[in-house]
Amino acid sequence: MVKVTVDGIVVEVPSGSTVLQAAELAGREIPRFCYHERLSIAGNCRMCLVEVEKAPKPVASCAYPVADNMVVFTDSPMTREARRGVMEFLLINHPLDCPICDQGGECDLQDQAVGYGRDHSRYAENKRVVQDKNLGPLVKTVMTRCIQCTRCVRFATEIAGVPELGATARGESMEIGTYVEHALTSELSGNLIDICPVGALTSKPYSFVTRPWELKKTDSVDVMDAVGASIRIDTRGAEVLRVLPRINEDVNEEWLADKSRFAIDGLKRRRLDTPWVRRDGKLRKATWTEAFNAIAEKLHGVPGERIGAIAGDLVDAESVVALKDLMGLLGSGNLDCRQDGARIDGARRDFYTFNTSIAGIEEADALLIVGSNPRREAPLLNARIRKRQVAGPFPVAVIGAPAELTYDATWIGDGPSTLTSLLDGSHEFAAVLRDAKRPMIIVGQGAIARTDGAAVLAACWKLAAQTGALAPDWHGFNMLHIAAGRVGALDLGFLPGPNGKNLDAMMGGGVDVLWLLAADEFNMSRIGPQTFVVYQGHHGDAGAARADVILPGAAYPEKNGTYVNTEGRAQRGLFATFPPGDAREDWKILRAASTVLGKPLPYDTLEAVRARLEAANPVFSRVGQLPRFGCSDHSGPAGDPAVLGEAPFVSPVSNYYQTDPISRASATMAECAAVYQPALLIAAE
Repeated sequence: MVKVTVDGIVVEVPSGSTVLQAAELAGREIPRFCYHERLSIAGNCRMCLVEVEKAPKPVASCAYPVADNMVVFTDSPMTREARRGVMEFLLINHPLDCPICDQGGECDLQDQAVGYGRDHSRYAENKRVVQDKNLGPLVKTVMTRCIQCTRCVRFATEIAGVPELGATARGESMEIGTYVEHALTSELSGNLIDICPVGALTSKPYSFVTRPWELKKTDSVDVMDAVGASIRIDTRGAEVLRVLPRINEDVNEEWLADKSRFAIDGLKRRRLDTPWVRRDGKLRKATWTEAFNAIAEKLHGVPGERIGAIAGDLVDAESVVALKDLMGLLGSGNLDCRQDGARIDGARRDFYTFNTSIAGIEEADALLIVGSNPRREAPLLNARIRKRQVAGPFPVAVIGAPAELTYDATWIGDGPSTLTSLLDGSHEFAAVLRDAKRPMIIVGQGAIARTDGAAVLAACWKLAAQTGALAPDWHGFNMLHIAAGRVGALDLGFLPGPNGKNLDAMMGGGVDVLWLLAADEFNMSRIGPQTFVVYQGHHGDAGAARADVILPGAAYPEKNGTYVNTEGRAQRGLFATFPPGDAREDWKILRAASTVLGKPLPYDTLEAVRARLEAANPVFSRVGQLPRFGCSDHSGPAGDPAVLGEAPFVSPVSNYYQTDPISRASATMAECAAVYQPALLIAAE
């Protein structure tokens, strides 16, 4: 530790820390533009100048290491004059765009010009003009505003792993761009908007929409994938206008994937806002009473074994437990939440969760990915894997379709035969896993959503046990989900009961009445033509088109809901705005329907529903918490590793930008798919 005196305050900081870090520890604010805690130090902007005793001139505190007994002044006359000079230089070429700039009200340059700049400028020369760059459908550029802090360049290279941005020329001619003009190909490109300290990079879909002080801000959780990033939903009236990340070091740090950020315009399109009932072969608008009576009439006299329910990928735990309880009251054990047919064993929780945890990836020292493309299925988790590899040696091997994962990975096979060679020790990567102190295995849905999925799951568990990934202080077996509602439904046991039917058995007339809770991700033509379908959801997607009765539900920003991410971490999203028209929260719809069906559910309030959740599974009482644990019981999931098939693994996400009803209704995501999908298909070939 090193002792440093900052403005008369003595602090101890680790050796190798910078003056800026010491000043922050002392509670002194240092202005900066180029410095960012999660990026490498560039020292470009010079805004963080401070005075150091015995130094002949001000020093850049972000890049200057501390020394024992150093004395620093952060607000001396020399420091103030130096910062004013730097700010004056920064503003020489910066346009006076504040009234029309989307960064207005959230601009670091605005704030620091007021706090640390002069009240006048001595320069009257013409300002330079820089041509805007086309970075794709998501990021808008006004490069004349750029101050060359290079945050965007460092983020793209270091965090996103897509080194497509860089600087060309020097001095006043320097420009930030993509060298050859093309759209950014990162699924994390929206974070460039957050880290840009000026208005050079802003949101293209959000351009000229509103001002930040007009927005109501609500904390919530993302449901566009199973990572469960912490987000903030910004609304004006009944409209969701913006989604931004919140800092959560254990899950998403301070980043957010593009689909989660930009698919929100899908909340305004193709919405279900009134009940519908099919009469004479055609769906017609109805009242809630008419819809419930139509369901009650159809269910009258139908035995429980002829009734089934399927839970979708975006559903909250409150809705799932209400539907399960209703099915139980109707005498049905035909339940399933695995729309893709994944052979998940729900007997033990660590069979279907990401047990290492997302933050725990940084502790691993070897990784095997089986049947998954994390870059498309969970971009934030993929960025964490890259962060671990950048930190030091971290061998990564992939079994499945070859893909560019933004970090060094060795493709060792495309199917179960490679798993077999790893199990018998004949493959060289088996030795890498055995020699690692904390190896981890990631099993994707592409590996288990197939006929031999149970065997693949059992084989991966067996490999984890053989290679030391299952230890009392380390759990290296991980399942990566792609559906935000899947783990919560598994925790609630939304699986076939004794003698119950799974999704496949309910198809083709396996049941007479099928209740779809926002379930749209399977082929609706498989449902028997005589099966009566009740669809409860928020978008007019595949399920609504097949339905005989439609019950309009609320999307995730329109309700208080509990979601469990792929780690098994329970998190809660808060109500941000009202659902459109007659749409209601899903658990309330089920509660009202149960009364008409003569099987009333025993709860009327959200608190009572959540008490039921906690009674069903204690994990719902640990909101936001995820205890770390090892594995002492090596007995594996059901399945025989000896009966592996031969078909290669295929990632379930072929189009990252359109994977659910919300993103499929989004015009922004449709534009992204049109821009990026042809390039992705060419790269895959």
